[in-house]
Amino acid sequence: MSSRLNRVLMVATLAAAASPARAAAQATSEAPGPLTIAAAAAAAAQQPASTAAPQAAPAPSPAPPRVVAGQDGIAIESANGDFRLQIGLLVHADGRFAIDDENNQVVDMFAIRRVRPYLRGRLGRRFEFYVNPDFAGSTLVVQDAYVDTVFAPAFRIRAGKGKTPFGMERLHSASNLLFMERALPNILVPNRDVGVQVLGDLSGGVVSYLAGVMNGVPDGGSADVDTTDSKDVAGRVIVRPFTKLPATHAARGLAVALSGTRGTQTGTVLPTLRTTILQQSFFSYAAGSVADGVRTRYSPQLWYFYKSFGGWAELVRTETPIRRGTDTADVAHEAWQLAGSWVITGENATDAGAGVRPRANFDFGNGNWGAFQVAARYHELWIDRDAFTFNLAATGASRTADSWTVGLNWYLTGNFRYTFNFERTVFDGSADGPRRAENAAAFRTLINF
Repeated sequence: MSSRLNRVLMVATLAAAASPARAAAQATSEAPGPLTIAAAAAAAAQQPASTAAPQAAPAPSPAPPRVVAGQDGIAIESANGDFRLQIGLLVHADGRFAIDDENNQVVDMFAIRRVRPYLRGRLGRRFEFYVNPDFAGSTLVVQDAYVDTVFAPAFRIRAGKGKTPFGMERLHSASNLLFMERALPNILVPNRDVGVQVLGDLSGGVVSYLAGVMNGVPDGGSADVDTTDSKDVAGRVIVRPFTKLPATHAARGLAVALSGTRGTQTGTVLPTLRTTILQQSFFSYAAGSVADGVRTRYSPQLWYFYKSFGGWAELVRTETPIRRGTDTADVAHEAWQLAGSWVITGENATDAGAGVRPRANFDFGNGNWGAFQVAARYHELWIDRDAFTFNLAATGASRTADSWTVGLNWYLTGNFRYTFNFERTVFDGSADGPRRAENAAAFRTLINF
């Protein structure tokens, strides 16, 4: 009896001891403790990505703009090139002297010919602008201010003030003139005008064109406003027949062009024609003379560049009806030039705005002298006889001017250059005639970047 009771008591004791352990196990399965949470986190980290909750990817940081500084100027542009602003500067500091000026008619002087800081930019890839003021002579003149809408290399629209699409040498950048001043044909060429132009390159540059409707300016002149309702149309076509040949081919640098303008001009102030370096007047119209009719201009042009050689030829003809009182005549002036150059240190000649780039910049201590270029030209201008027959020319005006120029260009770097010129001009075919021959010596210090 007692042994049976002992067994019952032992079973009850064991059951009571097992009940708290079972309850603890159930509680642990419903609310895991610290060890269970850590295990669960480790297990979640080992799950495949497809079973993890999705997370948003961080936005990429925009690429910073690029800043470029070098011999082509200083520019800042967006990483993709859609936006760009470039600044630069052109300075011409000259010395000009008359030789054999026995009557002291010419003032020898040092002068600042050009001071042109410029801004060039791109907005949204399809829009470009150019602003080019000039502060020479302590006077502000806006030389260029235009905006281009670029549809394709073959077609862009330009609105604002810029060079009239006509003269070959006039369209050469002032940062890379072969001589200190452009030749006599350019005093018959319209300079800068306000209007709308279209331009582009066709067939990979084999053909280029420029055409515009402009206010209309006198020969050699520039203007910001118009004084009449009539407008000029101007155009230029350039053909480079061998431009797709290899760069080393001798024919690749040949190009020909033809330019023209036409427009009605009434009461326009007429130009005074001056020599190129010393700017001495040799022809002007008589007082009371005005333009009165349709003015036409045309100009065939040719140029060729190959290795160290560069040269060109240009003819300009301008014809304008001129009225003075009851006398009226169609007065036509003509001028032409032939120019050539050779880079004697072997660098490539070019008519691009950047100019000749020396293989080694000037460094006196290491024996580097930069690049040297010699140049020569002959240029003439003829005044129409009718200007004298109909008493349209001022008293003492010359009918012809014949000039030859020789020059030396010393490129110390791609941005710094010295130019030395000597020019002789003979009027009316006689060096000792009523207007003595003009002999000019000049030099220029040029900074361009």
